[in-house]
Amino acid sequence: MAAEGWFCRWGWGRRCPGRPGLPGPGPGPTTPLLLFLLLGPVVADITDGNSEHLKREHSLIKPYQGVGSSSMPLWDFQGSTILTSQYVRLTPDERSKEGSIWNHQPCFLKDWEMHVHFKVHGAGKKNLHGDGIALWYTRDRLVPGPVFGSKDNFHGLAIFLDTYPNDETTERVFPYISVMVNNGSLSYDHSKDGRWTELAGCTADFRNRDHDTFLAVRYSRGRLTVMTDLEDKNEWKNCIDITGVRLPTGYYFGASAGTGDLSDNHDIISMKLFQLMVEHTPDEENIDWTKIEPSVNFLKSPKDNVDDPTGNFRSGPLTGWRVFLLLLCALLGIIVCAVVGAVVFQKRQERNKRFY
Repeated sequence: MAAEGWFCRWGWGRRCPGRPGLPGPGPGPTTPLLLFLLLGPVVADITDGNSEHLKREHSLIKPYQGVGSSSMPLWDFQGSTILTSQYVRLTPDERSKEGSIWNHQPCFLKDWEMHVHFKVHGAGKKNLHGDGIALWYTRDRLVPGPVFGSKDNFHGLAIFLDTYPNDETTERVFPYISVMVNNGSLSYDHSKDGRWTELAGCTADFRNRDHDTFLAVRYSRGRLTVMTDLEDKNEWKNCIDITGVRLPTGYYFGASAGTGDLSDNHDIISMKLFQLMVEHTPDEENIDWTKIEPSVNFLKSPKDNVDDPTGNFRSGPLTGWRVFLLLLCALLGIIVCAVVGAVVFQKRQERNKRFY
């Protein structure tokens, strides 16, 4: 099998159309044997993208059914949303519009991956456009509101693709993608671009691109990953990767958008949901996943939400390489203390011998 075939089959750093799998950066040119050795530990965590993993009951795929109507099989529209043969337009490039699209069926998958093909474009120049798209996995659906055309104080997960900086003091660069998990007690603050309730985020230049733009959201065993393909390179780029996320089953997938004094066309071309084949422990299988409260193990204080001048968010939770660096520093500290202690002890022993 050619190296490209391996890459496409397992998604190793490349975005294969219609195929799940969100790994890190792919390896360079190598032999098939080395590829096999490298891929061995990760194959169990990455689906092969076969058609049986695509969940059509939760997917929006062309050719659309119901073009020209206000609804389609498995999906409901609301507000300014219109369905064409090429895209679902949540809002036109007009002021004060809100629109959304929601899946009929609640999702009972514990581990899943959603690929979204979208387009945000309009006539507005720099910082004269807005407001953006929100992708949802929530308990309630078809409830309009002030958060990108949907309700505030929601239960579940939201991914915000924000194109306009409402907070003039922010150093982050827009467009900006951020994640929020809510149990109904938190309110999204538009004036601060949701900074106080944001878990993590990244700058992503997805507006007015002359090629296709994609976003992928993966949730598996408490780990939430968001990746983008915005450079027309057919490769995923890491945006968000956080652990300790708890989401129930039985919620609904949706997308919404809103415009205010500024506007844009917000289009969804496809939403494809894949089931991830992940083994769970007997204890995990016995949990009633529909009763889980949306939560995150590491809840941050607003003071932890510090902007990076590069546009990336320095999140508070110690995850991944940060934990590794912390443990490495601790280990080095212990070694240094042990060496210093041994030297001091030896000198004391030599000093005591002089008195005998």
